Amino acid sequence: MLRIKGSALEKAITQAERDYPYETCGLLLGKIEGDVRTVFGCFETPNANPDRKNDRYEIDAKDYLKAEEKARQFGLEIVGVYHSHPDHPDRPSAFDEERAFEGWSYLILSVNKGKVVSYRSWELFEGKFRQEEIYIFG
Repeated sequence: MLRIKGSALEKAITQAERDYPYETCGLLLGKIEGDVRTVFGCFETPNANPDRKNDRYEIDAKDYLKAEEKARQFGLEIVGVYHSHPDHPDRPSAFDEERAFEGWSYLILSVNKGKVVSYRSWELFEGKFRQEEIYIFG
């Protein structure tokens, strides 16, 4: 299950709409307790993919390290990734699945004509994505 603070979700939505028609991305900062990931904030990262920003995202290692440092300042950790799918559904692609880690949440926002129309969260389990419940708090 993904528990996400409402303000963190709004930040991801705003970023996805701002960066349309390109994929946007960032890291989810929070705590992991059992199989529940609680997100208190989103750490925005630029899409570092040099060639296919409209349908691929990449997070630079330097930005990942900055996010880790920010999380530690607040006693948190990286618990997942968020990214957008411009004019595509909020389902993971084969590319998303290849790059995922087990134990993290993957929040995907579907953006249609510049507006987020839906979002779902996924977790990798035994090499395959399965949808996870989202609970918004605060």
